[in-house]
Amino acid sequence: MRLFAIVTAYHPDDRLTAVVESARTDCEAVIVSDNTPEGSPSLAEKLIDRPHVTVLRDGRNLGLGGAINRALAQLPPVLTDGVDEAVLLLDQDSVLPAGLVAGLAAHLEADGTIGAAAPTPYDEEHEAYYSTAGMQSGIADRFTVITSGMLLRRSTQIATGPFRQDFFVDFIDIEYCMRLRRTGARIVQDWEQRLPHTMGDRREHRVGPWQVRVSHYPAWRHYWIARNSLRVNVDNFRQYPGAFLSTSRYLGQRFLGAVCFMPPRGRQVLALARGVRDGLTGHTDRRYLPDGARLLD
Repeated sequence: MRLFAIVTAYHPDDRLTAVVESARTDCEAVIVSDNTPEGSPSLAEKLIDRPHVTVLRDGRNLGLGGAINRALAQLPPVLTDGVDEAVLLLDQDSVLPAGLVAGLAAHLEADGTIGAAAPTPYDEEHEAYYSTAGMQSGIADRFTVITSGMLLRRSTQIATGPFRQDFFVDFIDIEYCMRLRRTGARIVQDWEQRLPHTMGDRREHRVGPWQVRVSHYPAWRHYWIARNSLRVNVDNFRQYPGAFLSTSRYLGQRFLGAVCFMPPRGRQVLALARGVRDGLTGHTDRRYLPDGARLLD
């Protein structure tokens, strides 16, 4: 199988070099799509002269979807000689363990109905899995997986189309997986392949005798979390009407966490409320883009 890798970056640290080198072991070419805004230095520039590595940086923060699409457009045309091809998507903090890519590629090679294969993300700092829902041993069909570590069959990617650039960052993976499944392709997760992946700023707070673990986000992220989670539900309501219940519960937890643990509370709650409004109406408040960011429709 012919393999390529796309690594998205934003103000990357030294792990980016390790991520790229780990991807070069199995992939014939690695594309780094760097969202670091103009005027800010980026460690991605150190990779420009490495063989089989392309660095895309034009000084714009296009969000996760825009960065992936920018890199997908640089891949060579799909070959017509019967050789199957796949593209590996990675975040800047996900250094590939030995054998992981080969293990995922084996699933695609063995079963043509599989459009995407993913490892199991694991946060070594917090010693916790990204998600334990439906966790088991071996390989299992999944409704959605995160983008980092996803090995995506190129024919499936072309059939599914580009990633949602208007989502900017959050829920891009969930929305994409829902469209991917509509092509008839399967998504599988290999529970034996563990991928390092940082969960973000998770903190423990004491509430009486209990310890509560809360993921902290800036207000602008809370806006996109609320907007995009509801937008996915609205766009897919006919097929998954019951999803509103779990999303409402999730957003309720985010509101509660913001009120109790995330100053400035007023700004956090306002961002979530505006996200709910825009998620239901389909509007976008560009004031919640981070500095130097540009939203592509």
